[in-house]
Amino acid sequence: MRRKIPSHSALMAFEAAARHGSFARAADELALTEGAISRQIGRLEAFLGVTLFSRVGNRVRLLPNGERYAAQVRESLDRLERDSQYLMGQPSDGASLDIATIPTFATRWLIPRLPRFREKHPNIIVHLAERMEPFVLAGSGFDAAIHFEHPAWTGMKTLRLLHETLVPVCHPALLGDGEGAASLDDLPRLHRRQNPDAWQRYAQETGIALTNPAVGARYDLHSMQIAAALAGLGVALVPRLYIEAELAEGRLVAPWPDGQSISKTFCLILPEPIGLSGTPIQAFVEWVVDEAKGS
Repeated sequence: MRRKIPSHSALMAFEAAARHGSFARAADELALTEGAISRQIGRLEAFLGVTLFSRVGNRVRLLPNGERYAAQVRESLDRLERDSQYLMGQPSDGASLDIATIPTFATRWLIPRLPRFREKHPNIIVHLAERMEPFVLAGSGFDAAIHFEHPAWTGMKTLRLLHETLVPVCHPALLGDGEGAASLDDLPRLHRRQNPDAWQRYAQETGIALTNPAVGARYDLHSMQIAAALAGLGVALVPRLYIEAELAEGRLVAPWPDGQSISKTFCLILPEPIGLSGTPIQAFVEWVVDEAKGS
């Protein structure tokens, strides 16, 4: 059945006129005459059976129905442009994957290891996108997600990768002469906004007394906490897997015990069972599982 969709030219003319509030400025943007813009919008209104602009002399004003439709058309055109640009950037002799993941996991664990994937599979491009919360993977456009274990993934294929264990870390200069658990209560503590009770739980688990566990600066991402700890702003309670390099190099120190009960599990989530061997997603699955085993 033929789709009832207006012409692309009419939608482009309407979106530009709605954004500028002027047929003349829309005509300048699209390299058309003002009369051509007016005719395109007239055809669009006839197609829809709805008046989008009020016209008084040479002045035009977007009506409420037009305002709503303009926002929807703009979103659709933006998405179409992004999808087109994406397709234009695909390799002609290779393949690509779209992976959704948590931003700090991407920057601190996954991306530093991706050169090894490229060495093994030079014709597969891996695109990464940030997703802080679980989402419906099927139909999302993503080939897979790397995220925390969560009931939202029920019904999808999940592979456990890594166990996230939180550890307090700080810049060595922050300790001064008093290293160890006894000094923790005297140091500024850094918090992740999504886990406001993490320090309280850590104190209960380890038996380290903290006068007021909730006091301290709050950050949205673990990567922000790590940067703040490196800057000497306080003690950050962050996943050990994110700061192994800094600990090895001595840029951060962790004289306190790990928080074993404050942990989550990272999983690779697939919308459905993997298909035939030799596919790009199969190659990525095998590689990331091996990388996790070596961590």
